[in-house]
Amino acid sequence: MYNWQHKNWPEFKFDSSSIDNKLMKFMLKAGELKGITSALPEAIGTDSIIQIMMSEAIKTSEIEGETVNRIDVMSSIRKNLGLPISKEPKDKNAIGLSHLLIDVRNSYKQELTESKILEWHKLLMGNNKRINAGSWRKGTAPMQVISGSASDPKIHFVAPPSKMVPKEMKRFIEWYNKSEISSPIIKAAIAHLYFESIHPFEDGNGRIGRAIAEKALSQGIDNPIMFSISKSIEENKSSYYKSLQYAQQRLEITKWIEWFASIIIIAQDDAEKTIQFTIKKVKFFDKYDKKMNERQKKVINRMLDEGIKGFKGGMNAKKYISITETSKATATRDLQELVSINVFTINGLGRSTSYVINI
Repeated sequence: MYNWQHKNWPEFKFDSSSIDNKLMKFMLKAGELKGITSALPEAIGTDSIIQIMMSEAIKTSEIEGETVNRIDVMSSIRKNLGLPISKEPKDKNAIGLSHLLIDVRNSYKQELTESKILEWHKLLMGNNKRINAGSWRKGTAPMQVISGSASDPKIHFVAPPSKMVPKEMKRFIEWYNKSEISSPIIKAAIAHLYFESIHPFEDGNGRIGRAIAEKALSQGIDNPIMFSISKSIEENKSSYYKSLQYAQQRLEITKWIEWFASIIIIAQDDAEKTIQFTIKKVKFFDKYDKKMNERQKKVINRMLDEGIKGFKGGMNAKKYISITETSKATATRDLQELVSINVFTINGLGRSTSYVINI
């Protein structure tokens, strides 16, 4: 039996005493992150926001097994923030997703409405001709969450029939706006689970559900959150699906809230590292900007765009040529210069030679 089939649905029950420390830590860390970003020079603060929003855009897609163009995501976010861009974004999915994330951030104080959720879905799925973007799902076929092959599918969850969706969503929105739950984490955890259990769209439910969780957290601290929920979820994707599936079979959801709280704390810690990395990046360019040519700057920017984890496999001559569209001789000379001014450190020898940034 699924949660929505219980007679007391949607009266979720939980005991928050096991996560009191996490709830307190979340509020303290939220205040710290707000203080750090407020004290930063405007350019560094804006760059930190862009990096966190990029992580959210890319990872919320990866959770669903989809990819968006990283450069187009960055360009679209920068354009929406009124910042200069080097070229117009082309990936329509990246553009739509960026518009969604910007709107979630800008409208966090507003009540959640049916029209807003449908607008978000249209932004997200408007380029998908297979589904009716911006509308609740219809039809009589069961809405199933499955994995495995078409010949041997494994059913993880069956959502309420489509005919129930309008009524269920009306009740969900009313709960969201009138809920007296004071903890941002608890409200966000329940909102995400509740929405995913209704599964109101043909596709895009996970991404919209995480956007709603972000809204709940932002409202709870009265400030747009400075961390990526989806980055932490994607890095713990297996436990995310297991925890969600477990919670969708009952109305007692303490374990789900415990899991969600842990993920949010991880996300906050990761955000602090991202901000510190952004500060290091600015100091790096203050030191080396005038020592590098435009090709070298392009490569360094591309590598630093990968964030804390760094550029996978490091830089090498082949990648340098691909990014800069230059000759092998020029690439070799540029790389040697970057080593000589201490921008790069060499790893390996011969064909396995790679370069990492000293930051």
